[in-house]
Amino acid sequence: MTARPAPPRISPAGSPSLIASTYFPEPLLQFANDGLHIDPKAGIARYGPRSWTASGRHPARLRVGLIGTAELVEAARTWMSSRAEGVRGDLNNPEFPGWMADRGFFSSLEFDDAWNEELGQTELRQVLEIKSQKDRFHAALTLFEAKFRQLAERDSVPDYVVIALSDQIVTRCGTADYTGKETGAVHRDLRRALKASAMKFRIPTQIVRAPTLDGRDRTPPSRIAWNFFTAMYCKAGGYPWSPYGLTPGTCYVGIGFYRPLGSADATMQTSLVQAFDARGEGLVLRGHEFEWDPNKTGSRSPHLTADGAHQLMALVLDRYEAAMKQTPARIVVHKTSRYWPDEREGFRAAIESRVRRYDLMALEVQSRVRLITTSKYPPLRGTRFTFGDLDYLYTTGYISALNEFHGMHVPAPLQVADHVGQDSSRDALLKEVLALTKLNWNSAALGGLLPITIKFSGLVGEIMREIPADREPLPQFKFYI
Repeated sequence: MTARPAPPRISPAGSPSLIASTYFPEPLLQFANDGLHIDPKAGIARYGPRSWTASGRHPARLRVGLIGTAELVEAARTWMSSRAEGVRGDLNNPEFPGWMADRGFFSSLEFDDAWNEELGQTELRQVLEIKSQKDRFHAALTLFEAKFRQLAERDSVPDYVVIALSDQIVTRCGTADYTGKETGAVHRDLRRALKASAMKFRIPTQIVRAPTLDGRDRTPPSRIAWNFFTAMYCKAGGYPWSPYGLTPGTCYVGIGFYRPLGSADATMQTSLVQAFDARGEGLVLRGHEFEWDPNKTGSRSPHLTADGAHQLMALVLDRYEAAMKQTPARIVVHKTSRYWPDEREGFRAAIESRVRRYDLMALEVQSRVRLITTSKYPPLRGTRFTFGDLDYLYTTGYISALNEFHGMHVPAPLQVADHVGQDSSRDALLKEVLALTKLNWNSAALGGLLPITIKFSGLVGEIMREIPADREPLPQFKFYI
């Protein structure tokens, strides 16, 4: 095992370090008819979603299936129908324009009892009365899987299914923690397990809880509607917006890791890849299993061997070429830990055999280094500063173009802890990182802390844990969000 590299030196001993600072304007997004705006909500309200006029993938109508008790099925249908007409905003939350044929997402919802599966009181009671937490969780999952199967076997199948969860199901079956001789300690989450189960039947799903339907959720109604219907549009096959100005022909790759479900070996890890093209369309890929012992390696963050890194990057290129029908002209790889020498060489060898230009970046979430402003506002999102050999980028902060701050805490910048390849300028790479923070189609938020390449690593990894090794996970992102 290669020894862990020393951390980068900020400056030579005894020499002062100067802070150089620049500002990157808020990246633009592209909407229908090539309309441009920095804000997803304003862009959709003004122009409509990107794929309405751009890709031929616009869902002009959406057949919605519902799973839940009879009462919750009706409540979910009523809630969706009313919110689809539009939701008033307030001082801090813009109006939701609706999901209608003539405005908003320019689509219509279709409901039919044939696309619904109701949970009977008897079968629910049989699940809820089970005393063992493990057995109760499995019984609930089995019940929902039976409903997925029944929907999938219909002559007419819904495009998208909303799962309405009662308070009892969430309380009694929402999670399960148990220990087995072969599995070790196991934590299960019903939401993640339902996503993995529905994937067997190629059904995109959205889970909605009773407090959302009956008004107990105190989140502003227009914000709920924006997030719900934006994610729904993605799951229906469209894409709400696309980045503007990313380098064409580039494949943006995020590397993550997770521990397989039911593995008693605490050192076992599985690699995870998220790959995106310059339009924001993505793939999810499961890599190979490998052992990683923090006590032996001196690092809690897993790292790949040279062969493992080579195999993983070859898998990315194979799948990307199959899906996109072309070889990328450029590869940009993001991960949250530094590249160890063997890992770096494996990635490099696999990429250089097929792609001419590449950059490997390590983006570390940290709170040790911050800028202190002289005003009452936090630093601007898009502020980049350099301290010695290290670059920092504020991907959260005050948004000057909107005169708004969307965060709840004092923002801290990302640290660029590693950069291998040098085929692109650091400025260009950081601008891309900022743009990629705006590609979370699971909500209508303006941006986030991490680029999409690594933002969903934890979420996707938890769903991947629920997919057995002998079943190939679906690559489309809509099944994971």
